Amino acid sequence: MCGFVGYCNLKKDLSKENNILENMNTILKKRGPDEEGYFYDTNIKMGHRRLIIIDAENGKQPMSVICNDNTYTMVYNGQIYNKEEIKKELQELGYEFIRIFGYRSSFKSIYRIWNKFIKKIKWNF
Repeated sequence: MCGFVGYCNLKKDLSKENNILENMNTILKKRGPDEEGYFYDTNIKMGHRRLIIIDAENGKQPMSVICNDNTYTMVYNGQIYNKEEIKKELQELGYEFIRIFGYRSSFKSIYRIWNKFIKKIKWNF
């Protein structure tokens, strides 16, 4: 099991409120005892707790990628059931994957075609 927390306020600078996020994330320790991760920005905070079952290195969260001078960051908890089908389709479109369970590498590909992808994915979260 894993878990994630976060909050956002586009009208307020949250830079000095990292301890709030860290306290929220600590509450989830039983859900994800193996690893924790944080994303801090001026207006958004995200935290993740992880129970490592597969892909210890590539499953670290929050995940961030940079494309066309934009940074995209997300936390994720769940399972993609048709990942092989999605992976094959993305590869046919020219996207690359590092490993089958590498959510970080799939995220780099997925965000570029999100509207098409979201309609095809079979998942729980």
